[in-house]
Amino acid sequence: MKARTALGVITAGGVAAVVAIATVPAWAAPMGPGPETGTGAREGHGGHGGHGTRARDGSCLTAAGVVDPSGTLTEAQRSALAANAQEEKLAHDLYAEFANLFETPVFDRIAASETGHLSAVRTLLTRYGVPDPTADREPGRFADPVVQARYDELLVRGRAGEQAALEVGRTVETEDIELLDASLGGLTAPDVQRVYSHLLHASQHHLAAFGRWLTR
Repeated sequence: MKARTALGVITAGGVAAVVAIATVPAWAAPMGPGPETGTGAREGHGGHGGHGTRARDGSCLTAAGVVDPSGTLTEAQRSALAANAQEEKLAHDLYAEFANLFETPVFDRIAASETGHLSAVRTLLTRYGVPDPTADREPGRFADPVVQARYDELLVRGRAGEQAALEVGRTVETEDIELLDASLGGLTAPDVQRVYSHLLHASQHHLAAFGRWLTR
């Protein structure tokens, strides 16, 4: 399976307007490297194992766990929701591909996390009647040609070796964080706010996990 980097909704001013991809560096907090030290789950779901992003109250954020009330989305926010779906698929597909190439468990764990994230975003797409750009797309295939080109570029870069793949992981999570930050701007819909906030928290943990593996 294949995976890719972040794409989404960022304008020159950094507010929600959809663009094909976001490429900006910015990194976050530290984290442990593997299951033997009890931190393997953190590399998956932003600090938690399982199949979703765990909320502060301990609940698991999955498609079934998106329980906050709906709100209203502008057209730009609807487009941002679709962009976030593509971003989660991109990340999953890249990490899954790297997991097949390298004996580095962080890729497999975080790929599993991205599966739960995409499921939650797809639930929101359905709620708000936004067409899902990831529907029926095979691993490594994207509806948006710019996203496709970005995926292909990152895949080639990561195939150069384990260190290169880990650097791609940091790039993906950095872009994901930028996209989520922009997507949260001006947002009032409680359910979308909750999902984005958890995805942001998870991406910060993923970013730190890749950094930790780079310094091993």
